Amino acid sequence: MFSVQHLNFGWLHAPPFPPACCHGLLIRTPTGIALVETGIGLADIADPEARIGREAISAAGFQFLPSVTAIRQLEALGISPGDVTDIVLTHCDPDHAGGLADFPNANVHVSAEEKRNLDTGNPRYRPAQFSHEPRWVIHDRDDSEMLGQPTRQIRTALDVDIRLVPLFGHTHGHCGVAISADGRWLLHAGDAYYLRGELTDENHPVGQLATLRADDNIQRLRSLDSLRNLTNRSHGDLTLFGYHDVAELPPEILSLEDVAKSGAL
Repeated sequence: MFSVQHLNFGWLHAPPFPPACCHGLLIRTPTGIALVETGIGLADIADPEARIGREAISAAGFQFLPSVTAIRQLEALGISPGDVTDIVLTHCDPDHAGGLADFPNANVHVSAEEKRNLDTGNPRYRPAQFSHEPRWVIHDRDDSEMLGQPTRQIRTALDVDIRLVPLFGHTHGHCGVAISADGRWLLHAGDAYYLRGELTDENHPVGQLATLRADDNIQRLRSLDSLRNLTNRSHGDLTLFGYHDVAELPPEILSLEDVAKSGAL
């Protein structure tokens, strides 16, 4: 038996644009606990300029809210940092990888292309977020498929079928994360799209921002097309969501406005 819980590991808000979330997953089994994404971490909150940089903080509108960090939410569920055995990242941008340092004993799974992108000094990444020397597990080969889409199986402490789904373009090694559950697939698309409307509107306005943020925009558009095709091939056996679209969060998760009103900062 295992459970998958949708959580939000951070907020970004740069008015006049609406807030964007950091949609992550908590996967629990008797043999291990995994996170998909880590959001904004406690070390980011303690020293944001060193960890993220003033320009990025301003451009993306990072909100530094301790109560929303993955570690604080897990602690509220009775889970200690040492209980987390595995972390799967779609990619290593600051709003996805900031919480890694809060779980230093976890194995961190990424594609080989993403790790290479990080190691070559791409300026989109923040070296301070990796100074604790994460326990990387690198996946370099497509060895399976999901609904016709190439995938890379991940071996974790959990007895669960978890796979990286190459969706390159946003970064050179960006991947989705697929989880098999009860004959269905759950696919976290990461930043392969910012807003779900991009799947149906090829000229969605947010595409301008996505273009600016892409390491390889031609490849990003191909990956977006592959997601469109994947949804067309599925017949009720795929649940797809991304990282930043607030409309895809479960309704019980507090909005940024509600977090501020509650005082749970």
